Amino acid sequence: MSDTIAAIATGLTESGIGIVRISGNDSYRIISEIFRTKSGGRIDLGESHRVHYGFIYNVSRETSDCETGDVLDEVLVLNMKGPRSYTGEDTVEIDCHGGVLMMKKIFENVLRAGARPAEPGEFTKRAFLNGRIDLSQAEAVIDVINAKNTRALKASVAQLRGRASERIKEIRAVLLEDTAYIEAALDDPEHIELEGFEEKLEGDVRRAVNEIKELLRSSENGKLIKEGINTVILGKPNAGKSSLLNMLIGEDRAIVTDIAGTTRDTLEASFNLSGITLNIKDTAGIRDTEDKVEKIGIERALGAAEEADLLIFVADSSVSLDDSDREIIDFINSHEKRFLVLLNKSDLNSRTEERELSELFEKKPRILPMSAKTGLGLENLEKAIEEMFYSGEINYNDEIFLTSERQKTALSNALEATEQVIESIEAGMSEDFFTIDLMRAYEELGYIIGEEVKEDLADEIFSKFCMGK
Repeated sequence: MSDTIAAIATGLTESGIGIVRISGNDSYRIISEIFRTKSGGRIDLGESHRVHYGFIYNVSRETSDCETGDVLDEVLVLNMKGPRSYTGEDTVEIDCHGGVLMMKKIFENVLRAGARPAEPGEFTKRAFLNGRIDLSQAEAVIDVINAKNTRALKASVAQLRGRASERIKEIRAVLLEDTAYIEAALDDPEHIELEGFEEKLEGDVRRAVNEIKELLRSSENGKLIKEGINTVILGKPNAGKSSLLNMLIGEDRAIVTDIAGTTRDTLEASFNLSGITLNIKDTAGIRDTEDKVEKIGIERALGAAEEADLLIFVADSSVSLDDSDREIIDFINSHEKRFLVLLNKSDLNSRTEERELSELFEKKPRILPMSAKTGLGLENLEKAIEEMFYSGEINYNDEIFLTSERQKTALSNALEATEQVIESIEAGMSEDFFTIDLMRAYEELGYIIGEEVKEDLADEIFSKFCMGK
């Protein structure tokens, strides 16, 4: 934290603008050594958050002095005085021309003047350690960078703004207040009464349980928003699975023929559907076969279905249901999976009706008429997926989505601890038992925002960041 760090904050590729970022106590000294204004004077760093126009010079290796060096580039320099900067430290950003060689040359001069190369995520790590952001906001930074769709981006921005942190801090404040009251009453029973407090405590803890459960539910959707919905298309050979995949992604990725069993292995593609990322797999047709290669493909299809978030069963409405269809339906009935049924080839004469198909499912299925050839029913499919996973349109100004498995684990532990408090109250146990689980829940929630976190965990989180962030 005492070092001054620097990194190229934009991608190492040709672009209009490149940014070299410097943060630390020596940032202002370094920029003063390598930058001169248009008139040849030193930069005026008296006021923070100002943009300065001038030139970066190639500093001398011996003296770190730019007076005798050559002009490297015409640049803009932005200075931000700590703590009013991203890292909470004195920070300088050099906006130069975006050539790869140019950015490297300027970066080398910054290092020669006294900075050291930043580690991955070190700027954001310093923002966390200096109290500018909490740990959940820091994780949201990388989620913003890696967002694959508009929903993921909006959810990450909401978390970056501290929406989740605010909710968690509110829960922790109530738990801490109740714990403090019990501890004070146990230490000074003559002046602080515990009689009747259990009723208030139980009400507070039950509200905390409900809040934590709501956050846990959000983490399930948050993961799907961030990583996408793992979707597997199942059906017998020639039902139209590959045609469906091609229609969804808008290109001919899968080979489509009239020959049953054309698809022998899983074919994967990712694409956005109404702002939702679908990680979709087209699989080998399910049927009894003696072909060894096709058998392997069918085994892989069922293995992929075991791991899926969503199953799409494609039934061929132009032919009667057979044993292959029933085998797939039995698989769906035996697994707690969200699924949709597409009655494909609905543009042809129908030999399989919705009612006949519906009666074979233990849970009432959502059956959608479809034609993968003409595009009939695509809009209804998009709407059905959206409703199935998100219960309709989401207002991202009001909703909170936690996307990290680490955060979900901490929430689960906090839920277990708060539920244990309620059990202790109902069992009539003494108050000192309550405080143990109250503080456990308080600490678990603290792991999410970084108030209770080990250094090695923080290092692991920030190591996943890119070099200049």
